[in-house]
Amino acid sequence: MIDSSMSDNKPRLVVLISGSGSNLQSFIDACAEGTLNAQVAAVISNRAYVKGLDRAAAANIPNIAIDHRAFDSREEFDQNLGELIDSFAPDLVVLAGFMRILTPDFVNRFLGKLINIHPSLLPAYPGLHTHQRAIDAGDSEAGATVHFVTPELDGGPSVLQARVPLLANDTADSLAQRVLSFEHSIYPKVAQWFCEGRLAMVNGQAYLDGKALPEQGIIFSENSEQ
Repeated sequence: MIDSSMSDNKPRLVVLISGSGSNLQSFIDACAEGTLNAQVAAVISNRAYVKGLDRAAAANIPNIAIDHRAFDSREEFDQNLGELIDSFAPDLVVLAGFMRILTPDFVNRFLGKLINIHPSLLPAYPGLHTHQRAIDAGDSEAGATVHFVTPELDGGPSVLQARVPLLANDTADSLAQRVLSFEHSIYPKVAQWFCEGRLAMVNGQAYLDGKALPEQGIIFSENSEQ
């Protein structure tokens, strides 16, 4: 459980989910352990009764479901979602399995403080079914990429990328499970860089410690920059 009295001065995160919230849990755990010096101010889901909301409730984090089907348009939903997010005054907005394509107006509202994790080695395989696409292409490796969000789908500048060997007997499910364990390591790490003021997006490019990052971002290893 997060003690809000001890975290009032820490950077505030709002996490958006649509399902089980395993990446959300990695943020909750990292905050509790102190490896992420931040507080999860709220968890918002576009689907009710998902496990991720239960995870937030168990950690005493405000958790809200806002059903996109209740709105007449994507734009109307995104406007209401943006206002809800703003009510928690976040320093960083984290997409953690949020299965909605966001409108340019929404993205631009939070530009530079909106991050996502995508289960491929971007710029390869934006969109869905990434693991199967890597298998079908005969790739030697797959992985996940943490990136800033821009209006282009999965097109924002990459920050940190974990690479996983693709095995001969891999299925999309087995590959997804191996990649997911790396997601839980790299995503809170990027958030910590941001909260420390080390990471920023400037003119559409990611910078860490004032240095522009390459197209694929930093390649994760146990010795990745701390």
